[in-house]
Amino acid sequence: MTQAKAQLLDLVRRLSKQQDTVGITRDGVPTAVLLSMEHFEGLMETLEILSDQKTMRSLRRSLKQAQSDRWESHESVFKSDNE
Repeated sequence: MTQAKAQLLDLVRRLSKQQDTVGITRDGVPTAVLLSMEHFEGLMETLEILSDQKTMRSLRRSLKQAQSDRWESHESVFKSDNE
């Protein structure tokens, strides 16, 4: 933790340039994680998707279809209702 405090500005600069995480320990025990805002927002978006039951059902169905080698054409997926 002492080292992280001393290097905080450098750590923030590093994280702004690359999507990475920095583990922070106290007495050798992990206590916190520092990450870029972009990385954080990506994790939050992933959690939102994973918690949406309707979306997850659709993803699971799509994965099963792909594993069974059942593919849909671009045209059939994105056709308009007027056609």
